[in-house]
Amino acid sequence: MGSSRWFKIVTLALYGLAFFSLGIYVHENLGRQSADWRSARPLASPAGVAVAPGAGAGTDSPFVQVAERVTPAVVNISTVASGKGRSPDELFRPFGNEPFFRDFFDRFFEGMPRRRQQTSLGSGLIFDKSGLILTNNHVVKDADEITVRFANKQEAKGRVVGTDPKTDLAVIRVPAKEPLPVVSLGNSDTLRVGEWAIAIGNPFGLDHTLTVGVVSATGRSEVGIATYENFIQTDASINPGNSGGPLLNIRGEVIGINTAIVATGQGIGFAIPVNMARKVMESLVRTGKVTRGWLGIGIQPLTPELAKSFNLGQDGVLVNQIMPKSPAEAAGLQVGDLILSVQGKPVKEPRELQQVVADADVGRSLEIVIFRDNARRTVKVPVGEMPAS
Repeated sequence: MGSSRWFKIVTLALYGLAFFSLGIYVHENLGRQSADWRSARPLASPAGVAVAPGAGAGTDSPFVQVAERVTPAVVNISTVASGKGRSPDELFRPFGNEPFFRDFFDRFFEGMPRRRQQTSLGSGLIFDKSGLILTNNHVVKDADEITVRFANKQEAKGRVVGTDPKTDLAVIRVPAKEPLPVVSLGNSDTLRVGEWAIAIGNPFGLDHTLTVGVVSATGRSEVGIATYENFIQTDASINPGNSGGPLLNIRGEVIGINTAIVATGQGIGFAIPVNMARKVMESLVRTGKVTRGWLGIGIQPLTPELAKSFNLGQDGVLVNQIMPKSPAEAAGLQVGDLILSVQGKPVKEPRELQQVVADADVGRSLEIVIFRDNARRTVKVPVGEMPAS
């Protein structure tokens, strides 16, 4: 009995000592790990910029750097346009069209002015230090007066250099007594879905508001905003007043021009790729207009049913119209031809063909491979200048 009792006592003592030692070991290691974490090197932000633990602001933040660098080159644009509006009696008829009261209001308001002032508000970006500003065409359309307000609250009157309704872009100029801050243009062709997207503009007149999101998609078309559509889609918050302002990458380079939103959705905004905008603004500055190539054809996408009838894959664009006296008619293109490639590059959808032709120099010939009567043919079509209409 005695030996059994002592055995139990020794066993319990050994267990207690083991648990005590384990507690000391765990405590020391947790303390060491905590100290190591506190003394660790700064964490890397998603953009690869070093950010110290707990630092959410200051010059270490890439978003703050973008705001400080780009905001001075973003402007607020307001316009005034005189347009014929409804007469005051049309705006206020408390008794509807009842003859007696209608005659009374017609006599009462007779001779009053029937014109009204319409104002619009948007954004723009300075791309040349001499005072050239890029914005949306719909921001300055039909404007009689353009006022540009800078980040330092100074204002200047602007004038239109040129507009391009087909891409919804416009260039305006303001007088500059000294070189103005300018934006840096990036490369929208290398964009990838998921990259940071930063919008700066004047939503609802709130000067120089910055919002952050990501590139949600690229190459969006058939949105119904412009003739030439190749939009960047983003969930960065864009609202009325952001139109014409820049969409930026994390390095502060312009990747797009904010243009439109889906009013019935949330987090769905569209921007014109900067590579498209660059060509347009250079042409507007040089000649005041944009000259585009033209073949004189109507086209439509190749549906699965049509592809089956041609016994081909899904690639190709179907010709559904030939304009009279057009380059296409002169070259012998026909309704029903299936365009497979242009200049050796496969054509998968109408937007691709439209862009290739528009960018082609007027006067040159494009080598087009078509499918007609169960055979492939190569046709050379001279590029004409797109009519103004």
